[in-house]
Amino acid sequence: MFVPAPYRRPDGSWMTDLLTGNPLALMTSNGPSGHDPYATHLPVIPDPDMPGEWSEDLAGGLLLGHMNRANPHWRALADGDPVLLVFTGPHAYVSPTVYGVTPAAPTWDFTAVHVHGRLHKLEPEEPGDATLAVVRATVSAFEGRFGDGWDMTDSLDYFHKILPAVGGFRIEVTGAEGMFKLSQEQDPHVSARVRDSFAASGSTRHRETAALMDRLPARGCPHAA
Repeated sequence: MFVPAPYRRPDGSWMTDLLTGNPLALMTSNGPSGHDPYATHLPVIPDPDMPGEWSEDLAGGLLLGHMNRANPHWRALADGDPVLLVFTGPHAYVSPTVYGVTPAAPTWDFTAVHVHGRLHKLEPEEPGDATLAVVRATVSAFEGRFGDGWDMTDSLDYFHKILPAVGGFRIEVTGAEGMFKLSQEQDPHVSARVRDSFAASGSTRHRETAALMDRLPARGCPHAA
């Protein structure tokens, strides 16, 4: 991913925060020779048993996920294949009316992380039923962060019934790039106007973008922190 200097992440925590807060990733991999690449939207979580801390570029990290085994993408994947995961965070259109200066041009502020890694398939017959462990870890992560604390205990028999159709996987992260395009190239008073317009919007997505702008290193902008 091409990331111009003004839009580089302030530090690696921005990338881990984005992928945990926006876990629906687009996973892409090469198709057979002469065919289009494969792409599948799926939820991905950090491996809760990953030893150590995330590195600055996320290399060495572990991610878990699953997809439908009936998906041709699953059948095309071989153990150890390179994959790219694209995570999209808060984003918003910027109208030139916000700038208060002329000339001006519209743009789109956005946040994204591209994670590179190698995928390893988890087969249902593996010791400890690794695929079921991925499903349970995914439920726990999402219920804790986005849900209402649903207890999966009474549904475990159902999980076992549907497990043969589930393809679990682990991804060994080899590196990542983050782009956080939040009007940093503008003069501080102009980026402050953009931030204020986002914060006043009725759109949650716009307000989340404003909150990220509040976290940017100070550049003389009254809202920077």
